[in-house]
Amino acid sequence: MNTNINKKKSLAGIAGVVAVATLISKVFGLVREQIVAAAFGVGAVVNAYAYAYVIPGFLLILLGGINGPFHSSLVSVLAKRDKEDAAPLIETITTLVSTILLIVTVILVIYADKFIDLLAPGLTPSVRDMAILQLQIMAPLAVFAGLIGIGFGSLNASDQYWLPSISPLFSSLTIVIGVGGLFWFLGDKINAPEYVQFGSIMLAGTTVAGGIWQWLAQQVTQIKLGISTLKLRLLHINVYTDLYFASYIENAAAAMRYANFIVLTPLGIISNMILVPFLPVFSRLAAPENWDELKLRVRQGLILTALTMLPLTAIFMALANPIVKIIYERGVFRAGDSAIVAPVLFAYGVGMFLYLGRDVLVRVFYALGDGQTPFKISIINIFINAILDYLLVKKFETQGLVFATIGVNFISMIALIWILHKRLNGLPLKQWFFIFCGLIIATIISGFSCGLTNNFLASLWVKKDYYYKE
Repeated sequence: MNTNINKKKSLAGIAGVVAVATLISKVFGLVREQIVAAAFGVGAVVNAYAYAYVIPGFLLILLGGINGPFHSSLVSVLAKRDKEDAAPLIETITTLVSTILLIVTVILVIYADKFIDLLAPGLTPSVRDMAILQLQIMAPLAVFAGLIGIGFGSLNASDQYWLPSISPLFSSLTIVIGVGGLFWFLGDKINAPEYVQFGSIMLAGTTVAGGIWQWLAQQVTQIKLGISTLKLRLLHINVYTDLYFASYIENAAAAMRYANFIVLTPLGIISNMILVPFLPVFSRLAAPENWDELKLRVRQGLILTALTMLPLTAIFMALANPIVKIIYERGVFRAGDSAIVAPVLFAYGVGMFLYLGRDVLVRVFYALGDGQTPFKISIINIFINAILDYLLVKKFETQGLVFATIGVNFISMIALIWILHKRLNGLPLKQWFFIFCGLIIATIISGFSCGLTNNFLASLWVKKDYYYKE
């Protein structure tokens, strides 16, 4: 009994540390996006950046992202090893990954134009040239993505949670200083023809510098723990599909970037609170004799996901427009830009539970030592996503790309739950179904209530403003 109490305290303690650190990091991330929006609006620089960042961003999520598959796999393996056994393994992984990613970096620099044409064949020549240059500048992020991911995994396996959760702050701060300083100096002229290229280079350059700073920030703690990765020994592919179709829609990439970040701010905080503490717990319960408790933990993770994500779904769907206005409308980002971004935020809000719920289930498979099943499902989903993109973009345009992703996440969750049901000798699916149906109904009611309240208060504000003008 004492053991269970200690486990719960440990789980709550880890979640608290991760929540605070991630909150601080996300606040700086929000400031970063506000400055980028104020400086460049929904225009050529951010559209080009959205495409140029696809491959470096994919590698940062896959290899360097906390709760990414690379991080999750490392934690699952290292958590079961002694420190003495883990250090040589970390060094070997570092050597292999760095060597491969150096080659990837060179390929990205040389063939940047080919990658951009593959991702976005519909770009105008000026935006295309800008995206190619930005990709070449950001190519080294491939190497640092691997090093950051190895650092995250090794630190979490050593029960270090503060630094991995807060370290994205350094990346955001670099962009804030660079782009913010340039915007302060140039003002609206930052988008003038003679300066727009420099602004584009500054955005890409500070992104790389931020990644380097983020990696360096890990080294002090890693060296102290004796697990530094400095010593060397002698696929998110659906995003590509979405942006391929987005290249034919004006300003779609920039709108998706701004809306996605609003969603990722609370999602990042909550996902870290749930996924980081639960992954070691899932790993410790992977043996068949512990499957009854594992099922309870999976249920706990999914219910926590629903209780945190579904209220946010109601808020984002009901208040998409005022949220975008409050966050972004300053500088060159005007009401017309908000009208482009708000519907995309609405669409992202619909799928928040599915996004995080899928990640919880994927972590269970990693804990069971099975990374192949999620990978196979992801491969199938690439084709499903392409089909949904093609069908939905015709009717919903940019929103259709987001709805396609939601559809893919829904299919993934159903597949993962069904496979777990078979593998763990049965899950209480009927019980889960009624619980989540109740939560979804409550979300719909809350969303309508929130929207009606907002419309009522907005009408009062308009009447009051009219009264004073008269």
